Amino acid sequence: MLSARAFSRRFLGDPVAVGAFVIVVAVGAMVLSAPWLAPQNPYDPLQIDLMDAEMPPSWMPGGDPRFLLGTDEQGRGVMSTIMYGTGISLLIGFGAVVVQSFIGISLGLIAGYRGGWIDAFLMRLADIQLSISTLMLAIIAMAVFSAAFGPETYRDLAIFMLIVVIGIAEWPRFARTVRASVLAEKKKEYVDAARVIGLSPGTIMRRHILPNTMTPVLVISTIQVAEAIVTEAALSFLGLGMPVQQPSLGALIRSGFEVIFSGSWWITLFPALMLMLLILSINLLGDFLRDTLNPKLRRGED
Repeated sequence: MLSARAFSRRFLGDPVAVGAFVIVVAVGAMVLSAPWLAPQNPYDPLQIDLMDAEMPPSWMPGGDPRFLLGTDEQGRGVMSTIMYGTGISLLIGFGAVVVQSFIGISLGLIAGYRGGWIDAFLMRLADIQLSISTLMLAIIAMAVFSAAFGPETYRDLAIFMLIVVIGIAEWPRFARTVRASVLAEKKKEYVDAARVIGLSPGTIMRRHILPNTMTPVLVISTIQVAEAIVTEAALSFLGLGMPVQQPSLGALIRSGFEVIFSGSWWITLFPALMLMLLILSINLLGDFLRDTLNPKLRRGED
């Protein structure tokens, strides 16, 4: 097990990981401070003026100093929508991973520890789920929900539905990872000792095996956050994600794409750059965790 001191030394010695971490922290601080630092609240109709629609960035001819990155077709400042929209994208990303991990870890523990037909059934179920595109499954689920409950209910429950749909679609990745770790852990002496003293299977899985499977779970969780954000952005771009009244980064890119050929390129470009920067930083952190916490890779370096 890598000590905290050794982990810190490796982290500080990797400028790419440090840079990615600084970017993620800066984005998180921007999101948390949006209600106080954003030039306007893009969700408040009283702060929006259609006369300000499609203004270019402030450094371009026709720009306004009030809107550093310009405005969209509704008169909302692009900087403000990015600050608020990034928060929605992160909320959906982390929320979806919580759902994924809860389902996947639970089923992976049961499959790996119990074995037999339970293991075979759960893993075949995971194989079937993995054979279906996450995006396709999410498109179908969100389209059915929108048609069944109407636009108002869809608007109110869009965040919750995206978290649930993306979470359910991706649980097999956690389940297979946890199952592989459980298969190795359950043969060790500390598990046999727990059985001898009469602990129940549930207690053994929860208190003894689960903590020793968290390293790969931590790595895959980081990668899955980025994956969930990309999925949400794709759904929003297709019109099946966040509504216009509560734009995520994907919804902002979609709204700008509709007017990009009229010359209002900034409405799409800046949210797209933020999305790329966020996903790249999270993936780089995930790569660092994978390389650092993998004992085989560490031996290779040593």
